[in-house]
Amino acid sequence: MRLSRLIAALSLATAIARPGVAQTVQINGAGATFPYPIYSKWFSEYNKLHPEVQINYQSIGSGGGIRQLMNRTVFFGATDGPMTKDQLLAAPGGILHFPTVLGAVVPVYNIPGVDAELKFTGRVLADIFMGKVSKWNDPEIAKLNPGQKLPGSDITVVHRSDGSGTTYIFADYLGKVSPEWKKTVGIATSVNWPTGVGGKGNEGVAGLVKQTPGSVGYVELIYALQNKIDFGSVQNMGGEFVRASLDSVTKAAAATKGKMPADFRVSITNAPGAGVYPVSSFTWLLFSESPKDKRAARTMTDFMRWALHDGQKYCADLGYAPLPEEVVTMEMEALKKIRF
Repeated sequence: MRLSRLIAALSLATAIARPGVAQTVQINGAGATFPYPIYSKWFSEYNKLHPEVQINYQSIGSGGGIRQLMNRTVFFGATDGPMTKDQLLAAPGGILHFPTVLGAVVPVYNIPGVDAELKFTGRVLADIFMGKVSKWNDPEIAKLNPGQKLPGSDITVVHRSDGSGTTYIFADYLGKVSPEWKKTVGIATSVNWPTGVGGKGNEGVAGLVKQTPGSVGYVELIYALQNKIDFGSVQNMGGEFVRASLDSVTKAAAATKGKMPADFRVSITNAPGAGVYPVSSFTWLLFSESPKDKRAARTMTDFMRWALHDGQKYCADLGYAPLPEEVVTMEMEALKKIRF
């Protein structure tokens, strides 16, 4: 009896240790809501190819993702605003940024009786979100939209209540076109809003705008499309009013050609060029340079190689623009910095 038990135990141990027998790998990450739709798709598709790999992602906002990565409560973080120098210095070990896709932040609105595509300049958007322009028929809005019957109702501003890369992108753009915004509100994932109500995540802002007549907010493009919320075109550096689209975001990415820094921490808001949508941005996954979990590091490095190539084909259907080939080439080399 004892011999049979010993043989069974040895057989089980051999089966567990046998090369080629897949063992489940669970990897946890958290961060930006901006890329959540594409990340969900990627993690699902990668799991179909590698059933033993389960990548879990919490869509909690860029600020939360950075915090959790720095506290080492998740293996990877995600952000739409690059970590600051102070954050990088405070992090336990080196943190690497990897761009994944490009997206657009759009001004969304709910104005009863108005279903047209409104036009906005960056300065007017800044004045709206600072509370200086508080009525929909304000002359500053009306002169940009001749022929539109805008109501005299109050504007309800809806902004993010959590630390948000979407806020960073929006504020980064407004800071480039409005000196007053840059001075009084600033550019960060969390700012001191002069007016308005807060919603958690892109989902929260989209939901509040959809249910609040007279409201205006800002969300990542896919959230406007999925929720069927009206969104406006925005004036770019060349004076054109451009609607966010795959093409106009791709043109914004062209501004990085030959200029992408080695650490990938770059802003492309208000980029030059014809047909460029000015509130565009990369979004990043964040990894420790020397992670403790070497198996997870190998798995996520393989995932990133897949995402940078095969994963890009899922971008268009979800409202994102794929990465420029030049950036992909740089990232494939940078992945070698992850030590495992």
